[in-house]
Parts: sequence; structure tokens; C-alpha cells
Amino acid sequence: ANRLAPDLEWFGIGGEQMRAAGVETMHDVSEMAVMGLVEVLKRYRFFRRVFYEMLDVAEARRPDAAVLVDYPGFNLRLAEKLHERGIKVVYYICPQVWAWHRERIPKMARIIDRLITIYPFEAECFAGTALRVSYAGNPLVDEIRQACEVPPVELPWCGERRVALLPGSRMQEIQRLLPDMLRAAELLEKRNPEVSFIIAAAGEKQAEAIANVMAAEKLPAKLDVVTGKTRDVLRTARAAMAASGTATVETALLRCPMAVVYRVNGLTYHIAKRLIKVENIGMVNVLAGKQICPELLQHDLTPEKLADAIGPLIDDTPERRIMLAELDRVIALMGDGGAAEHAAGILLEELA
Repeated sequence: ANRLAPDLEWFGIGGEQMRAAGVETMHDVSEMAVMGLVEVLKRYRFFRRVFYEMLDVAEARRPDAAVLVDYPGFNLRLAEKLHERGIKVVYYICPQVWAWHRERIPKMARIIDRLITIYPFEAECFAGTALRVSYAGNPLVDEIRQACEVPPVELPWCGERRVALLPGSRMQEIQRLLPDMLRAAELLEKRNPEVSFIIAAAGEKQAEAIANVMAAEKLPAKLDVVTGKTRDVLRTARAAMAASGTATVETALLRCPMAVVYRVNGLTYHIAKRLIKVENIGMVNVLAGKQICPELLQHDLTPEKLADAIGPLIDDTPERRIMLAELDRVIALMGDGGAAEHAAGILLEELA
């Protein structure tokens, strides 16, 4: 957007990339990265303070538009208050109303001026409403394509049977998922001594949390941790244990067969189980319209089941060939790229 309209000024909540693009950030997005109802309630006072700070700033500076990205629990409430104050709201990355909270759809249509989606099926949810919905494409398509244009960096693999461990970027995810991943890795090593593992840490904070978990677990012999090189790890892996979320789409776009894993606070899980209206929660499976990658969730996530799911994927098996064909179908569904340019064009259209 800045390249197309250099006079734009941005302020709000963001991270390093936002700041590099010229955004004045009042709070870092990492402060907002909390998953689960119980975890959010524990930090309620913090989120409430940030919420009213951002409203006060918007009231004082009167922006031409508010671009709200993801975080529906926070941003939909903010959208309503901004709408009441006459500030145009552009929402980027659709809340997962197709999975749960379908009752949000009429309200979203009332308080949002333009919705920009990153998955092709999302616009259907708003058919019959007055909300203008535009599919921009998924930014991961371009990011993955660019990453694959250069050779992968050298990584500490110790064999050809390579398995990537992606325990997520949130501290809670690492604490809840990595122990079972490590125990599954140990089982896989006993079954096939040629297998090797790399844990892909999103950043230094995640690497520190990973090290803390590793210190308390028995580890396979051929295991290493790599920080900030997740895509290189996936490009060179035979299979992956991936935390449910965007990581599964990234893994799919890199044609790496996977098992999807997730676990949340028990209360959060029981509430979510009553609300979720889709059969699968892994986005790769949602896109496919069926379960193409096994999902091990909550109590189903055990080292034995995870090892059983990954085992057939590290050799040239029918299971691996079928999954690769399904991943290719998902890749085709994701389109040809250009998401950032499309989204910027939609935003400038609204500003005009």
C-alpha cells in the first residue's frame, strides 16, 4: 500500500515487520499472542487496557480507516466501537465463522465496511448479507514461492529419514505439544534407527521454551533445534509433526506430508467442542474438504498414535503417495499468488 500511495500514515498494534514498513506501534503484537478462553481470561485486564488505549488513540487521531487483522475476540469488539465512532473498518483475514460463531455473521455485516479473505471458500458465509467481501489470495503462496527460489540452507540432519517437529509459536503450544512430539520421536527412532529430527523454533523466545521442555524429556539421539528456518526445515524433511494452525498450510505448500496435532486447556476444549461446526480443525484438512492429514487432538494426542501416523510417511509408501497427491490438490486451490498486492488495492479502493 505504501508503494502505491506513499503519503499513507499508519499507527496501531504490530510487530517487527510492521515497524519496518513504517507503522508506529503502540503495542507489540507478540503481547497479544494468547490462545484459549482460560488463557485470555487470565490476561483480561491487560487486553482491556490495550482495547481502551487503542479506542482513545483512534478518537484523538481520527484515521481514515482502521485495518484490523485477525484476532477476532479483540478486533470484532474494537470494530464495533470504531464503527460507532464513524471510522471505516476494513477487516483482513476472516474470523473462522465457518467453523464456529456463525451468529457473528450478521453483526460482522453491520460493523465492517469491507472484509478481505485469504481462503476462497470464506465469502460464501456472507452470502445474503450486505457486507462487501473480497478474496485476495493467501500471502503464504508468494512467501513460499520466494523462499523456494533459493537453495535451502545447510541443516543438521543426520540421515535421509527426516522428520520436522513444529510445536507452534506460542509458549502454551510448546509446553503442551512438544513433550508428546519428543516421545513419539523416541519411538520412531527405536523402530527405524535411520530417522533424524529437527525442531523448528520460530524465534529465540520459542527456542528457549523448547530447550526448557527438552531438559525434562528423554531425547532421541539424532535431534537438533534450528531457529528461524522453518521453511528450510520443511523443504528438506520427509514428514512433519505440525501444530494445528497456519503451520499446516505452510507445510502443505511445501509438499511435506504431516500429522496435525493440538491440545488446549481442558475447559477451553470442552467449550470449543460444543461450538465447533466442522469435522476437522487443521486448516490443510479444511481446505481439502476432508481429512487428508491425520489429526491427533487433546486426549488422542499420544506418543504411540503420533509415531504410528508419522511412520508410514517417511518411506515411499502408498500413504505417502496419496497424501502428496492430496497436498498438490490443496496447493492448486490456493491460487497463483499476489495476495499482498490484491489486499493493498482493496484497501486503497476503500480509502478513495
